[in-house]
This record gives sequence, C-alpha cells and structure tokens, in this order.
Amino acid sequence: MNKYSRQVTQNEMQGGARAMLHAIGLTEADLNKAQVGIVSMGWEGNPCNMHLNDLAVHIKRSVQARSLVGLIYHTIGVSDGISMGSSGMRYSLPSRDIIAESIETVASAQWYDAVVAVAGCDKNMPGSIMALARLNRPGLMVYGGTIRPGSWNGQNIDIVAAFEAAGQRATGTITDQDFRDIARNACPGAGACGGMYTANTMASAIEALGMTLPYDSSYPAVSFEKQMETGRVGPAIEHLLEQDIKPRDIMTREAFENALRVSIVLGGSTNAALHLIAMAKATCVPLNLDDFQRISDCTPLLADLKPSGQYVMEDLYNAGGVPGVMKMLLEHSLLNGDCLTVTGKTIADNLAEAGTLAPEQDVVRPLAKPIKSTGHLQVLYGNLAEEGAIAKVTGKEGERFCGSARVFDSEKAAMEAILSLSVAPGDVLVIRFCGPKGGPGMPEMLRPTGAIMGAGLGGKVALITDGRFSGGTHGFVVGHITPEAQVGGTIALVEDGDPITIDAVNNSITLDIDDATLARRRSAWQPPPLKAKHGILLRYAHTVSSASEGCVTDAFPTV
Repeated sequence: MNKYSRQVTQNEMQGGARAMLHAIGLTEADLNKAQVGIVSMGWEGNPCNMHLNDLAVHIKRSVQARSLVGLIYHTIGVSDGISMGSSGMRYSLPSRDIIAESIETVASAQWYDAVVAVAGCDKNMPGSIMALARLNRPGLMVYGGTIRPGSWNGQNIDIVAAFEAAGQRATGTITDQDFRDIARNACPGAGACGGMYTANTMASAIEALGMTLPYDSSYPAVSFEKQMETGRVGPAIEHLLEQDIKPRDIMTREAFENALRVSIVLGGSTNAALHLIAMAKATCVPLNLDDFQRISDCTPLLADLKPSGQYVMEDLYNAGGVPGVMKMLLEHSLLNGDCLTVTGKTIADNLAEAGTLAPEQDVVRPLAKPIKSTGHLQVLYGNLAEEGAIAKVTGKEGERFCGSARVFDSEKAAMEAILSLSVAPGDVLVIRFCGPKGGPGMPEMLRPTGAIMGAGLGGKVALITDGRFSGGTHGFVVGHITPEAQVGGTIALVEDGDPITIDAVNNSITLDIDDATLARRRSAWQPPPLKAKHGILLRYAHTVSSASEGCVTDAFPTV
C-alpha cells in the first residue's frame, strides 16, 4: 500500500528523507506504512472553514488507527460571503485552481500514497476533486457540512437574507436597526451557507459522483453525525489502498452524469456548470454545456430549497438526506447504480443500506408532482452568447423577458443604480467586463441580485453578465455569457436602450438589433487594457479558459 511513499522511505539513497521523517516522530516501523496526506482548508476567518482543522485531527486519528501514517497539511480558502461585492471577490474563482495546484504539489513532492481533502466553502470542493483527479491516487473528500439556519423576527434566515436586506433598507422596507440585526443573526456558527447554494450543490454533486462517503453532504457541520463520519474515513482509505481504487476509476462519464442529475433535482447553483466541467477535464472525461442541457431536459426540479424555495440543507438532512433523494432517483432509473464509489461499493450497493425520504416531508417533491417538470439550469445561445450562457429558471421568475438594456461596465456602477432606485421595471441590467479575463476572476453578482430582490424588482427586471452568480442568487438572471466582453464578445457591444430578449423556452438570448449595426459597432470596438497589472490576477487573466470551458488554467489533455 506504500507504493509512492516507499520512494523515499525504502530507498537507501534517501537517507536525508528518512532523517527528516524520524525528526517528525516516525519510527522504523512507521516507515513501512502507507502515508496519507490529510489536507485541510481550515482557517479562522470564515464560518464555512473555521471547524475544518478540528475535523482533520479526528480524521488523522481514524487513519492512524488503521496502521497508516496520517500527515496533516493545509491549503487556502477564500470567503465568498465576506469578499462578495468587493474587488476581493476577483480572487474567489482563481482560488479553486490554487487549491488544486497546492494539494497536487504537496502530495506529489512528499510522495503520499493517498489523500483526504477536508473542504468547506465553495471553491474548496471542486479544487479538491481536481487535485485528486490529477494525482489519481486513492483518496476522498470530506465536506465540513452545512450551517444551521439563523433566526430573526420569528423567521429562519441565512446569508442571502443579509444581502437582500441592502435592497430592503434602500426602499425603506426595513430599518437600519433591522439591517444590523439581520446581519447579526443570519449565520449562527460553523458550516457552509445553508441553502442549495454553491457549497451544498457541489457537496451533493460530489457525493453523487462517488467521491465522498454516504451522507457526507447532508450532515450539518456541528452535528454528532459529522463527528462520527470522521471515524469512518480511516477504514475507507485503508480499503481504497488495499484494492488500489483510484479517483479516475470512480469519476467516469456515467458518474458525472449522476452528479449533474442530482444537482438539477436539488435546484443547484449555476456554478455547477463551471466546476463539473473543470473536474471532468481534470479526469479526462468529456463534458460540456450541451450535456447540462440534455440532462436538464429530462430531469425534474424536485427540491423546494433556498434560494428559490423555502427550505435549507438541514431540512433536507432531516427529510432523508441526499442518499434518500438518490435512492428515489435510482428506483425510477434516473441514476446509474453501477458506478463505483469511495466505499469500494457501487452507488446501488450504498443506497441499499440508506434510508428513504421521510413519508411526511415536503422538502423534496415526488416525481409525479415536480416543482418544474424539467431542470432549472438552462443553457442559452444566441448572438449575445455564441458560445453559451447559463440561466437558473425555476419557473417562478417566468421563462421569457423582453426589455431595454441598462449597461454597466462594473458591478459597482450597477449597485449604485439599484440602491439609488434608478432601475425601472422592464430594464435588462447588463454587467460586463466581469468575466474570467475581464474581471479578472469572474466575480459573483450576489450583491446586485440580492439588492434587486430586496427592492422588490425580482420579477420586473432581468440581469445578464459575463460574470457569474452565487448559488444564493435568484430572479431572472443569466450569467457566464461567452465570449466575454474582454475578448470582444457581443455583450461588449450592447448600448443603453438596446432591446434584449431572453427566452428560456427556446433557450436563446438575443440582442435585437440589425446585423449591419452590430457589424459597425464591432469594427469600431477596441479591447480595454486588462485590469490586473501584476500578480495572480494577471497570470490568471492570461491563462484562464472561457466560462463555457470551465475557467480552467491547466493545459488539460484534449477530451
């Protein structure tokens, strides 16, 4: 089981390596054992991550109990909730690739035989899976778990309520004191944002992918069950090592389709499109936007979860959890049960041991009575998005919007217009130069979408962007528009007052001006200088692929 670490522990030419390992407390007997790198994304500055280092310690004990050597190391995290709406948000998406690179770097340099990734916030999880796919050594991910709901004025609230409160305060719906009280009570402790936002979307998708233990995505962060789960990691890693089961054995094309299906059923974040494509590229599995549309066309939206619904992840756990949902899907032939998982068993084998959804729950609708008969993730094409865009359409927003463009070259300018109440019903807000290169870093737009909802304009205006959206966003919104403005996509040519049609029935997004006018604007257009002048953001702008290609920065093999 130590086929990697033995390169340094059993090689007589590596006396220095043996000396270094003895210095950290390993014995001669330990040098014959497999080494498991336990990489924690824990840090004190974010509730999603504040408890992960403690989980890593418990996981190390579980690993050591199986006569394996557990060695904890660390990588970065970025709090989307804290950086949202500021220039710091530009670092969020790049952090995914930094996480993948740093996990890969340490595990490769130190010759670890297996890796356990302990992840909490949005980018932690796809970054972890990308790294495990690159390494292709036995490994799995442990999700830190969801936060419990907050409470204010007799209502359950969460982080999105704090963002929407900005719009409510601007319109006088709530007082300044209400605004402060909502912020004080929205997040009661450790755990990732509680709705079916990006963190819970990716955790659920990765469980369906087979890369976590059953129920990993469902257990709340501060629950007894999450603590108990850490004790099952050691036996699982030992079995993966014994059987030499590697991530690419698990993450097949069929497994990715399972992940996509679960994301759609649960009403998951548009960010799933970016991350699942990037994870598939790391695994050398073909996956593209058209696969999302194909599966969305034949998959119902069933979960009444925030942001568009009323429940949070803890409610789903109490109703039977993600395995309960997967079991229902498997029984109706909507999942491939033959896919292998990190338990060493198939999806079907794991679900045979799982409970069903509780009979009285209403968090997840039965297949016969869906919230929407097809999926909420819709891929749009047209002269505004020749390479595709992503819309989240639950049916509550409507499925068609025609309006006049209000163009903003930054999120800040759009926010000023929304909070000054100068946005009018019928407007299509166009926020551009926020793509992976133009941002750079493709920041999320939760502040403007939250302010729109808080101002009571959710069903009256639309917002389109070459940036992306938080999983907490709802309303009539279209993101990931490609080509982005920075590289001369049509979104760069839109002018105030231009008519725009968004049609989620026919999957189109159109700038309704004649071809001659569009050609004249294109010939006069010049790309603006990159906003980043140095450092990671400049490197990112030069190396990142488009949103339709997953915003990857690695030269993955052609798939």
